[in-house]
Amino acid sequence: MPTVIRRFTGHAALAAACCALILASPVHAAPTEQAQGSKPAATAAPPPKARKVTTHGSVVIDGQTIRYTATAGTILLRNQKNQPTGLVFYVAYTREGVRDPESRPVTFLYNGGPGASSNWLTMSGLGPYRVKLPNGAPTPPPPYSVVPSHASILDTTDLVFVDAMGTGFSHIAGEGNGKMFWGVDEDVHAFGQFIQRFITQNDRWNSPLFLYGESYGTTRSAALVEYLQQQGVAVNGVILQSSILNYFDGSPGSDDGYVFDLPTFAALAWYHDKLPNKPASLSDFVAQARQFADGPYAQALRQGDALPKSQLDALAQQLHQLIGLPSEYLERANLRVTGAEFRKELMLPERQHIGRYDGRYLAADASAISSRPAFDPSNQQISPALNQGYLWYVHHVLKWTTNRAYVGLSFDAYKQWDWKHSAPGHSEKEQLPDVAADLAAAMRQNPYLRVLSENGYFDLATPFHATEYDLAHVNLNATLRSHIQFAYFKSGHPIYVNPDSLDAMHGVLENFYQSTLKTDREGTAH
Repeated sequence: MPTVIRRFTGHAALAAACCALILASPVHAAPTEQAQGSKPAATAAPPPKARKVTTHGSVVIDGQTIRYTATAGTILLRNQKNQPTGLVFYVAYTREGVRDPESRPVTFLYNGGPGASSNWLTMSGLGPYRVKLPNGAPTPPPPYSVVPSHASILDTTDLVFVDAMGTGFSHIAGEGNGKMFWGVDEDVHAFGQFIQRFITQNDRWNSPLFLYGESYGTTRSAALVEYLQQQGVAVNGVILQSSILNYFDGSPGSDDGYVFDLPTFAALAWYHDKLPNKPASLSDFVAQARQFADGPYAQALRQGDALPKSQLDALAQQLHQLIGLPSEYLERANLRVTGAEFRKELMLPERQHIGRYDGRYLAADASAISSRPAFDPSNQQISPALNQGYLWYVHHVLKWTTNRAYVGLSFDAYKQWDWKHSAPGHSEKEQLPDVAADLAAAMRQNPYLRVLSENGYFDLATPFHATEYDLAHVNLNATLRSHIQFAYFKSGHPIYVNPDSLDAMHGVLENFYQSTLKTDREGTAH
């Protein structure tokens, strides 16, 4: 489910934002032979039809056996002329034996890219199954262990994992084409239609509604919640995991990107024991790095070439204490180190480089003199297990059979993506999206809306300090600001690959759902 997302920064033109994926091998139907000399019969393509397969299972969560119905299926999308345009694939889990189904939340979950399927999130452990992975280390080749997830949030909410159009088993059909789906606004409209069709078909119009997006999925969620509000659909809560909200962050010529990256660099130097005086508490150390990044470091960068040499030398020494890189290297870099350069330099004495999605992962480096790593070990050491484990699970446990190729990452969607976005209150589209403004608009329109921002300390794809900045600059009053909650985990972009973080996520999410629903029932937004 790796997702590739675009982020323009002063030190990186393009950035991929979720766990990058490996495409599953296609499964083709056997061709039929045609008699020599005969002409192919002109037959009209059959109209696309939705279908679904239902199975049943149970999982133990917090000592309680949760019985559920699992549905793997598709929902047909249509254009304004009621013509079919495509089939969206989903996997839904619904708890059985619920006395009051209307009070039972339903959560829609998806990965990002754009152009990525949601197989990583499906097998993350938030649902009833997960792929068992070593923590922060390479995963051996198959066979992989697909095991029950006792940290699932199925005890609290029903779950619907959704593949974006053109990814996974979702595919364009009928009168559809890529331009209808492959863009910021087009994608939001497609997901909005899917959600409304799903809750109609499953009689969930009065159920509490939550959105859960990872990576570019957070971009989608922030715009989608405001779009749904305009469609007359109120959302109770939005969960943002490893966020990318404002694509103008650290635009070319700006030093903001270096400021946003520094606390993540500090966390990774702490993890890999590269600090001259390593403190005991990671969270306290990260708080110190934040203060330095926003204060002396940002002020020094703003001076540009006018920064006196004496100050440059002193700041290089301070940076060395915080991020572990040699002060001489930091001086030569003029205090400005990109994420790729940090990944290469931190473990250079060991001839290793660290991961981008999760900096805990290491790999041998082919060259000690190149400035950038050749690949991302946190992608290559995770992707095969989650992709292959997912396909085994879908076919053997969910009983979904098809001769359609599974698309883990659609390069067609990514290459053709329309990045222009109409922000609330703007008549013209911007060239790049700032969906933090959409999320803030939805919170003003629906003062009960709650937001949870989940962040991995070791995520170099979407550094947590950039998310903190974006959510602090959306012009909300004190009451609405209090409706945004932050949670931090000792993991990377795919937070759930660390089993300790997955367990911690379970507790954070349970509290978030309970507090959100309690506020709704009390009838007060304060």
